[in-house]
Amino acid sequence: MLKHVRHACLLGGLLVLAGCASFTPDGGFAVVEQSAEQQLDKQLTWAKTEDDRALIAEQVNALLAQALSVDDAVQIALLNNPGLQAAFDQLGITEAERVQAGRIANPGFSFGRLEKGSEVEYERGLHVNLARLIAMPMTSGMEAKRFEQVQRQTSLAVFELATQTRKAYYHAVAAQERLGFMQQVMAAAQTGAELARRLAAVGNYSTLQQAQEQSFYADASLNLIRAEQARVQSREQLTRLLGLWGEQIDFRLPERLPELPARAEPLPDVERLAMRQRLDIQAMRLDAERLASNLGLSKSTRLINVLELGVVNNRSNEEPTQRGYEVSVELPLFDWSGAKVAKAEAMYRQMLNRAAETAINARSQVREAYLGYQSAHDLARQYRDEVLPLRQRIAEENLLRYNGMFISTFELLADARRQILAVDGYLQAQRDFWLAHADLDMAMLGTPNLSASTAAGAVAEAPAGH
Repeated sequence: MLKHVRHACLLGGLLVLAGCASFTPDGGFAVVEQSAEQQLDKQLTWAKTEDDRALIAEQVNALLAQALSVDDAVQIALLNNPGLQAAFDQLGITEAERVQAGRIANPGFSFGRLEKGSEVEYERGLHVNLARLIAMPMTSGMEAKRFEQVQRQTSLAVFELATQTRKAYYHAVAAQERLGFMQQVMAAAQTGAELARRLAAVGNYSTLQQAQEQSFYADASLNLIRAEQARVQSREQLTRLLGLWGEQIDFRLPERLPELPARAEPLPDVERLAMRQRLDIQAMRLDAERLASNLGLSKSTRLINVLELGVVNNRSNEEPTQRGYEVSVELPLFDWSGAKVAKAEAMYRQMLNRAAETAINARSQVREAYLGYQSAHDLARQYRDEVLPLRQRIAEENLLRYNGMFISTFELLADARRQILAVDGYLQAQRDFWLAHADLDMAMLGTPNLSASTAAGAVAEAPAGH
């Protein structure tokens, strides 16, 4: 009777251990959702069912019914981008692996039938992998850390998509605005070329002067083609990030970029702030902890790679039933698992070095992004407050001189071309500022993809404690 009680207790204990690992109600999505709400003030939806997808389509169509703002574009991308939905699905995959690591492996059963003369012997066995059972708390903890790391990586993917969408939006609006400006330049160049042709026909204009006007007209034609090409490319990139197709690709954008702010936002402690909240650094720390646990597991199980406990029951038609147990273990005659431990130690050292590299790069990236943000604002402000007003004043003075017949029509047109260059320069500087602003936002949260307009950063400092 006592044996049956012990067996029942053992079986009950195994069942309790087997049921301790379970799925979370949200699949770990709440952490990602909360991060997006806090950092971006945006809504996320994990589309698992047809109802979820229908709700997303309804929200996307409502946002597309009006001219897109940058916030609307980011919201559509976070709801509708298939790649981001695939990242959410990776959460489910990793959680399943975490749950699997916390569950006891199924026992093995063996059956044999042996004959010796008239005697028939039946052998039955039940085997449990003790090595996996012993290591289960450590492997379960490792998978739990990996699950947390994937949650942070998914949050980082959300922020990266938001940044890419902002930059694609600014590129698309700027390209559309520049195309409109180039169309005006083309109309003016066409008028100038036609005027030059007529004056040359009556002998009031030299062949050289006419060729110069025709050259300006040809250059304007080329710039118009390039502007249209840039508009198409930037709009298609934005379309891909938004996950749009069919009739949805006819979305409307505003005619102009947002106005330049009065001053660049001051961030005196930008490095420390970034080191505290960057998700790539937090994920690297979790990975280092996971590998440290893996190193301990490799050392503690180096001699018990195969360890099984089995219950044996032999029954014969001529002899009493035999009951007992057996333990099987791998003999470390040739492989003492030194290579496995050395690999774990090397992987841990590698992770420490990568963590140090990530910290150094993070400091440099955030400095570069902030300096680029300030420089881009200074450049655009200089165009807006100094260059354009001066060009406008010169144009007004030349118009007065033209009305007084002190300068010719083509001198007035030449001045207009210089004004065109100034306006075009401001449009590009304004676009570059908003791109630098998006880069800075991303640098504060994770690995940025710095645009070519950002300034070069200073030499990176070593991370504290390294």
